[in-house]
Amino acid sequence: MDKALQTMIENMPEKTGKKLEEWIQILDKENFEKHSMAVKFLKTEHGVTHGFANTIVTLSKEKPNSSEDLVANQYSGKELLKPVYEMLLSSIKNFGEDIVITPKKGSVSLIRKKQFALIKPATKTRIDLGLKLKGVEVQGRLEDSGPFGAMCTHRIQLKDKSDVDKEVIEWLSKAYEASV
Repeated sequence: MDKALQTMIENMPEKTGKKLEEWIQILDKENFEKHSMAVKFLKTEHGVTHGFANTIVTLSKEKPNSSEDLVANQYSGKELLKPVYEMLLSSIKNFGEDIVITPKKGSVSLIRKKQFALIKPATKTRIDLGLKLKGVEVQGRLEDSGPFGAMCTHRIQLKDKSDVDKEVIEWLSKAYEASV
């Protein structure tokens, strides 16, 4: 399990008033059809922040006691990209303590108050880093969001650890700063 996710689960009782298992029991009683409906329920009915609500709903859909490593599955057959992912995470963790890293089946969401980035192994040789940078023009490596649609405004294609350079970190930092 991702270290940041484990930390979030450990902090959940203090931050939300309940343990993950208790939240899962609450969601099981409600039986929501859509992920977004369950997130909205936790936010509106229980005052849970978006990051925790999204994580609770995501983890509630996993099999009990199955800490299936979603990130490992994403990089299965794409092992050469894993160091790029790890370099992105280590850079992002320097921004602040308020980042929630939420692995999903095909990507990893980076959330502050709102999602500000998405890391997706798009092909066997490329990671797409999606960013939310409203009002920023497409320029250089900063492309239109492409396959991310409304989830992100821009993307940067990364093929190697060396692609995670000062420019990429600056764009990530701008997206992080704007996500309050």
